[in-house]
Amino acid sequence: MPMLLECLSHTPLAGYYDPPAEVVGQVEQVHAAARARVAAFDPELVVVFAPDHYNGFFYDLMPPFCIGAAATAVGDFKSLAGPLDVPAGIALELAEAVLDSDIDVAVSYRMQVDHGCAQALELLTGSLDRYPVVPVFINSVAPPMASCRRARLLGDALGRALARMDKRVLLIGSGGISHEPPVPELAGASDEVAQRLIAGRNPSAESRAARQARTVAAARAFTAGDSRLHPLNPEWDRSFLKLLEDGDLKALDGLTDPAITRAAGKSAHEIRTWVAAFGALNAGGSYRATLDYYRPIPEWIAGFGAMHARPVAANA
Repeated sequence: MPMLLECLSHTPLAGYYDPPAEVVGQVEQVHAAARARVAAFDPELVVVFAPDHYNGFFYDLMPPFCIGAAATAVGDFKSLAGPLDVPAGIALELAEAVLDSDIDVAVSYRMQVDHGCAQALELLTGSLDRYPVVPVFINSVAPPMASCRRARLLGDALGRALARMDKRVLLIGSGGISHEPPVPELAGASDEVAQRLIAGRNPSAESRAARQARTVAAARAFTAGDSRLHPLNPEWDRSFLKLLEDGDLKALDGLTDPAITRAAGKSAHEIRTWVAAFGALNAGGSYRATLDYYRPIPEWIAGFGAMHARPVAANA
């Protein structure tokens, strides 16, 4: 079964507070090359592993993993809004296969995804519904979270199920590496913030605008060096990317949440999306991966990277 993997960082700050034009141009070139690979591959199915940032999933019910049988993008930070083209039958078949592999996963017929999912689809395919897509949510910001090992096993179960479908499958992992934007936490939150984290769906336009303004202000302060947010950690990022490139996925099993937070920031837990995507690709055998880009970009509060990979058989 032909597979193509594309993993990339996302940022809600693009177009709001950008790095120098030279850096923006580099990122655009990387994205253009990825789009060309996807167009040439012409997938029959897309599986996108993505986090959420309290836009679609909340503490009223926070699953570690969830597969969407229907999904809509909320359109935060100027990301695309509207329905995804989700083949419900395939989504349910994948969910059943994951459960049969002893990995617990939830199913949603009303999944809401934010820029963490929508931005990757737009950058790689040009729209939310260019291809049939199954969104796979991986909780990466709301403790407690499933381990990196469980994320790998989730990907492995999905990869084995996808191999039986005999389709051209594009795997997308959308998440940051080292970064810590101002995402609120339930522990110690005020009553107002806590309620937003527990049941904050469909906020008003004013509330969303205020949240976006706080994020932009945080990026300005972070770039100026006037911030208590966790610094970017290029060394840690490159070590993580090298393990993926080398196919040494099990080496990531021992990463603990406290260790990730200490080294790379509270939102670096989004690496689970990359781990799951590579786990799905690796389920079919060894692969060849290429690091397309890496750069710490303080304006986007992100260690910003992109990789692609194919099965070794496909490269041969």
